[in-house]
Amino acid sequence: MRVLARGGGLALLWRTVLTAALVCAIGLLPWLSHTDPALTVLKARSAERDPTPETLNAIRDKLGLDDSPLALLGRWLGGLLHGDAGQSWVSGTDVRPAAAQALGVSLLLMAGALAVACATAAAVCARTLWLGSRRRLGDRRAGGTGAAVLAALPEFLVASVLASVIGVQLGWLPALGWYGPQWMVLPSLALGLPAGALLGRMLDDLLPSAFAEPWALAATARGLPPQSVARQALRRCVPGLLPNLGLFVVGLTGGSVAIEQIYDIPGLGRLTVRAALAQDLPVLQTGTLALILLAAATGILARLAARLVIGPALRDGALQSLHRPTPPARGIAPVLYGALLLAVIGFGLPRDPLSLDSSARLKSPSWVHPFGTDALGRDILARIAHGALNTLGTALAVTALALVTGILLGLLPRLSAPVVDTVNALPPVLAGLLVTGIAGSGPWTPALAVAVVAWSPLATHTAALLQQERATTHLAATRALGAGAWYLLWHVLLPAVLPPVTRHALLRLPGIALALAALGFLGLGAQPPSPEWGLLLAENQPYAERAPWAVLAPATVLALLGALAVTTASGVRLPRPKRNSRPAERPGPPAPQAPPDTKPPRADTTLTAASTSPSPTS
Repeated sequence: MRVLARGGGLALLWRTVLTAALVCAIGLLPWLSHTDPALTVLKARSAERDPTPETLNAIRDKLGLDDSPLALLGRWLGGLLHGDAGQSWVSGTDVRPAAAQALGVSLLLMAGALAVACATAAAVCARTLWLGSRRRLGDRRAGGTGAAVLAALPEFLVASVLASVIGVQLGWLPALGWYGPQWMVLPSLALGLPAGALLGRMLDDLLPSAFAEPWALAATARGLPPQSVARQALRRCVPGLLPNLGLFVVGLTGGSVAIEQIYDIPGLGRLTVRAALAQDLPVLQTGTLALILLAAATGILARLAARLVIGPALRDGALQSLHRPTPPARGIAPVLYGALLLAVIGFGLPRDPLSLDSSARLKSPSWVHPFGTDALGRDILARIAHGALNTLGTALAVTALALVTGILLGLLPRLSAPVVDTVNALPPVLAGLLVTGIAGSGPWTPALAVAVVAWSPLATHTAALLQQERATTHLAATRALGAGAWYLLWHVLLPAVLPPVTRHALLRLPGIALALAALGFLGLGAQPPSPEWGLLLAENQPYAERAPWAVLAPATVLALLGALAVTTASGVRLPRPKRNSRPAERPGPPAPQAPPDTKPPRADTTLTAASTSPSPTS
């Protein structure tokens, strides 16, 4: 008990230090970015007013900006201890009521988006559940590329299409404002569909291994209903995804800035980012602190829920491994998608992406312009092809860095868990502003900003899989044969973790590519007329009704990248280990002989303690 209490105390101290460091960095943001806070506040209050020295001095005197940044931060923290978060530098109103109202709106939107995400994930896994519960799955990985295409679509594009088609043209649902339950349907769909598709793909990746465990074979042989077997298979796989589900919850709350902007929703994400752009420090610090506390609470609840579902097996070390070493999958789908993507790039590279033609503005696709033209008469095919070189190259580099960082930090869950919760609480735009303030603006600023936050879901996934793999009977047997810690790490743990985490990283590749370009559009990296894919989507979005091809073309290519990523991820396997491989024996008494190869479970196999589900006879 003392050890557990000491570990919990250290984790709480680590979280407190990280939160204090982040709040201090935000408090120093105007001075880190070398901008005049008084000038920024004046522009936010009244853009037409001249920034005369007298006006700026009056703002400094009123807000106390002549004091040091640490003095300002100390005053804000002192008021926070008494329930006073200060007053907004821009509007002059109290911060706490506005932040509390925005948090309530974001939580309600998050609940709706989470319901949509769970329904979407269930639809993605439905075929695997049906086949697996009837023993028709085999070694085949179910689930097509439709989920990957949906997960690759940018949220603001889905929101724009839903708002223009369902809200404006058909008039079925309201598309602007926040006045009741009807107003939360479209934004919940826009947020929940891509997140649910990604979550469903991750769950679909674990289910075949769960259906191959002895308890599932015995349950099917004893005639348990397929629905019961499928339900227990879900229960077996959910603990490995609960931490990532917690990250989705926080991301849906703080990272829904684009959705809140499109639908005019007064949520916490939009409030925080607007305060960051206006350098309204009291609002920015209060909003960020609320997001951090929400992330910490969600992460703790997710870990407690995982222990509640699978805790006894974790404690007793009586799990079966969900890792099944199978030969690499072969298929024509990755080759087909890769060939299509290369064809688009190859046909577009000889064209000029910057050539303007005022007489060919918003032209529909033709032989001359296969993907049409944009509002300035530029060839969209050329811009997509030239933008692919920079966008895909940087996205691959950031994904590789995030994968390595996520795996390394996932091996140290006590150190990384508080960092993950803190980092995941930051909206990408706010992370970009902080990185810009510290490292300065430049072409690599978006890559650095995305890399700062992209590793967190991979570290969470790694830690969750390691926790279950360390509790397997296979690990205990290998250790009994004389295996040391390094042998277990390299030959048991990492082979079980690397394939699913690598597949997870590939599934996030399209989202990373979009996040990089979106930050560049906000002025934190490459500027127009750079042909990055995110810039193409953002520049052409106002013309979606007049020229839908201007948005559909880059969105289709991005979806093609998602399909390529998920089909390539499905082939990430480790080969079967050699039959004669044995761990190196440690010095000491001779270890017991390795048992012979076990035969497949018979029909009368009983459920052991490795199962997390109740016995079929209960």
